[in-house]
Amino acid sequence: MIHASSDLGSIRELNLSYLMLAQRVLASDREAAQSHLGLSTEMADTLLTLSPAQTEKLASSSQVLCFFRMSADAMLTGLAGRSSEAAVSAVANDALLAA
Repeated sequence: MIHASSDLGSIRELNLSYLMLAQRVLASDREAAQSHLGLSTEMADTLLTLSPAQTEKLASSSQVLCFFRMSADAMLTGLAGRSSEAAVSAVANDALLAA
């Protein structure tokens, strides 16, 4: 049961970080943010109008709210073409940009 509580806490932290990042990038460059995050206009509107309490409540969902749009093939190709340390860093950066 301890793992379930820890897992839910980790999901909450991930969700909150994602929501706050999405709100920040939408506020600074909405068109690019919608494209990079894969958000519809309606979803972008909703994210921008959430109050802090609503953002916190949404983040507390047991579901992971973000997804990675990078295919496994793209990841493997990226890893195969780079040294191991550079590959991990590059894949992490690519995944964050694709998310």
